[in-house]
Amino acid sequence: MKTRTSLSLIISGILLILSGTTSAQEILTLEKALEIAYQQSPSIIQSKMSLQQSELALIQQKASLKSQFSLNLNPFQYTRSTSFDDYNTKWYTQKSMSSGGDFRISQPIKWTDGTISLSNSFNWQDNDNQSFGNKSTSFTNNLSLQLEQPIFTYNKTKIRLKTLEFNLEKAKIQYALARLNIEKNVTAAFYGVYQAYQRLVTARDAFQSQKETYEMVKNKVGQGLIPQEELFQAEVTLASNENSLADTEMSYENTKDQFKQTLGLPLDIDISILPDIQIETVNIDPNLAVKYALDQRLEIRNQQIAIEEGIFNLIEAKDNNKFKGSISARIGLVGQGGKFKGAFSKPDDNETIGVTLTVPIFDWGARKANIRSTELANESTEISNEEERKSITLDIRQLCRELPKLLRQIEIARQTVKNAERTYDINVEKYRSGSLSGMELKNQQTQLTDAKNALTDAIISYKLRLLDLKIQTLWDFKTNTSYLPVDLLK
Repeated sequence: MKTRTSLSLIISGILLILSGTTSAQEILTLEKALEIAYQQSPSIIQSKMSLQQSELALIQQKASLKSQFSLNLNPFQYTRSTSFDDYNTKWYTQKSMSSGGDFRISQPIKWTDGTISLSNSFNWQDNDNQSFGNKSTSFTNNLSLQLEQPIFTYNKTKIRLKTLEFNLEKAKIQYALARLNIEKNVTAAFYGVYQAYQRLVTARDAFQSQKETYEMVKNKVGQGLIPQEELFQAEVTLASNENSLADTEMSYENTKDQFKQTLGLPLDIDISILPDIQIETVNIDPNLAVKYALDQRLEIRNQQIAIEEGIFNLIEAKDNNKFKGSISARIGLVGQGGKFKGAFSKPDDNETIGVTLTVPIFDWGARKANIRSTELANESTEISNEEERKSITLDIRQLCRELPKLLRQIEIARQTVKNAERTYDINVEKYRSGSLSGMELKNQQTQLTDAKNALTDAIISYKLRLLDLKIQTLWDFKTNTSYLPVDLLK
């Protein structure tokens, strides 16, 4: 019986692999199951798409801050119009042909939110006006440098760029949280399959033991050593165990199907799992665990981003209906002539500079209300951030207190299994000697089954709670290293 106790977990693991093994069976470790889920989970795929969209939006914005080149061409245009001259009471026809193009280089100024542009326009036009009886041809070239600069306002370009950077970081955080959620769900489902299989092994052992008991009772009744009623009771108990075994087998198959659905695997393939059921005790300092969580938890970073975005919203709110303006300056060279070279031979310079101001007079308190509303939203976000930190601290402390208790439960459950096995063996001998009834032996078998299931449950609970601590602190206490599903710094 001692040997059976010490090797029960190993034997059950081997049976779990070999049970129903076929050539098409898929054997899954927890690592392999997680790898499949990361590739096929719809939530992971959607989070990855959102992450890629945020990356592309930031790339697009950064590209818009570089020099923009454009070329607009008007290769040929012909216009013919007829008009009536009231003074001469005649109809005249005017014909016009033109061609031209415009080349422009525009450079946004990130540091001042202004724009500087260099443009060159070249046009050719040929007119035939019958009203004046003349024809004319002109070539024009216009080279100009222009500056547009807003004043007395915030830098919209910088805030837009920073907002997109925040959006990308939030998308990375959501992707990381999706991976953590997948890891938690898949691990729980994985050990749920193992738990269902352990119950199946226990039910098979109980059924086999009851079959042996039934044969023993049948022989004793045949020899006249015990009354016929004992055989009736043994038959009922055997039928009950057989029905319980069938229910446990059905539950095991249903659990496997649910696990395959969680992984995104086809339901028609057969799987078995290879669990790691070794218990590794780790020493955890609650203060360090809380520190790791507060330093690394992605939810806290999300709250910090929300606070910084709230500052941007307040800046925008204060800018509404506010005194502001813009400066526009332009210098250029314009050349014109009847021949092609005339457009470049003696260009004339021209300059333009202007200041535009927006002076709000009365907005019925709209700006003030908008600012106060934004301030209240920011204050609410800060309160939420503090409450989030408190909740995380409470959860980590509870987990750290719970893990040692679960370890003690495992040791108690192991000892309970040993005692139940010894008690059951002793009562089997008593039953064979006739000093114990069949109902009492059945109760001992039930206690042994419950003890084995309780040990399995205790082991799984400890492993899941240890995983929960790793996810909540983003720290792997086994390897003493930080644990982030994605690199948020890239």
